[in-house]
Amino acid sequence: MRGDLTDAEWEIIQGLLPSERGRCVRPAKSNRLFLNGMLYVLRTGCPWRDMHERYGKWNSVYVRFRRWAEQGVWDALLETLVDLGLTDDWQHMIDSTIIRAHSQAAGAKRGTHKEGFGQSCGGFTSKIHARSDGQGRPLAFALTGGEVSDYSGADSLIDIPVTTPHCFLADKGYDSDRLREKQLFRGILPVIPPRSNRKKPIPYNLQHYKDRHCIERMFNKLKRFRRIATRYDKTRKSFLAFLHLAAVKLWLPSFVNKT
Repeated sequence: MRGDLTDAEWEIIQGLLPSERGRCVRPAKSNRLFLNGMLYVLRTGCPWRDMHERYGKWNSVYVRFRRWAEQGVWDALLETLVDLGLTDDWQHMIDSTIIRAHSQAAGAKRGTHKEGFGQSCGGFTSKIHARSDGQGRPLAFALTGGEVSDYSGADSLIDIPVTTPHCFLADKGYDSDRLREKQLFRGILPVIPPRSNRKKPIPYNLQHYKDRHCIERMFNKLKRFRRIATRYDKTRKSFLAFLHLAAVKLWLPSFVNKT
């Protein structure tokens, strides 16, 4: 079915997923079959109960998805692909995008604020903060409420353990003396346009800054997955798991094209 993993893609990630052990009367289903079911839900945005029956019982696929999310499998999978495939260390980028939350996403037990929701005039929203390499491939994510400033979600992304780039691109929403000093201390050149209220504007390389369109294109690709374009998940963990799964799907062509 369209959107399923190809043989080449499965060859790359099959060894990175935990093995599943079933009971003698109910053997565990294939990881590949269940992963394709998760990708189907991710791509179409359908409820788990409406997952295509060719992937098995929806509840079994959902339970494995949630168990892997609790175990940190999706985070580790993305980190491994980044470590293996990150060769573009010339410039990294950071940006954020706001997504609308479906009415079904409200009502988490811990409260909407703790699950990365923000209140706006149009309802609940969440903001995805992301860091990418120079080719627009996602490196890491952070999730906050939609009303949170871009700058507030930057620290966790700046501190991720990846190769130190030469340049760091961001829009004027990230313009602050502290962030600039933090980058310069690490030997990274910040390419950030100054805010309009700065008394002494700081010069920046406009030619380098034009490459920031790569991270905008990355967000566009992520939002092709309907489960990302609209948030249906109540919990932060489930939504971030889908986000990491979508990022893995964006990374796989980089490895397939090498072979």
